[in-house]
Amino acid sequence: MQYQLAEINIATFRVPMSDPVNAGFVAELDRVNALAESAPGFIWRLVGEGNNALDIQAFDNPNVAINMSVWKDVDSLARFVYRSEAHRQIMRRRREWFDRMDFHLALWWVEAGHRPTIAEGKARLDRLSRMGPSPDAFLFNKPFPPPNALPLARAATVDF
Repeated sequence: MQYQLAEINIATFRVPMSDPVNAGFVAELDRVNALAESAPGFIWRLVGEGNNALDIQAFDNPNVAINMSVWKDVDSLARFVYRSEAHRQIMRRRREWFDRMDFHLALWWVEAGHRPTIAEGKARLDRLSRMGPSPDAFLFNKPFPPPNALPLARAATVDF
């Protein structure tokens, strides 16, 4: 069975999303999303009525924005997040628009072709906040391999 990497990240706007303070962020979404979609390893992303997910209210707080996507692997997503200059520019300015959150990102493996639901993503964020990184929900700095990637020492002891 093949696996792909799913991710959810959320952010809470400091002021309502429609406030002019957020115009710089909103103006860059189409461009950054297009770069993500053309990045090596990109597979899918959550979109709402527009070309982004800002209109999807996944949380009680209407100022919480959600982003979910699926990638080939951790390296593909990390290359886009940390090496794409357009994305890095947005990340550098995040404090202008968003409050700091302790748990805003979760990564996990899904079967190839699966598109995670918002409920699934929220559950992964919750699991990470309660239990810390595990194969069920992890972070870039504490990645776990896909379920079918047996460590070599264990693979040698498996009976076929």
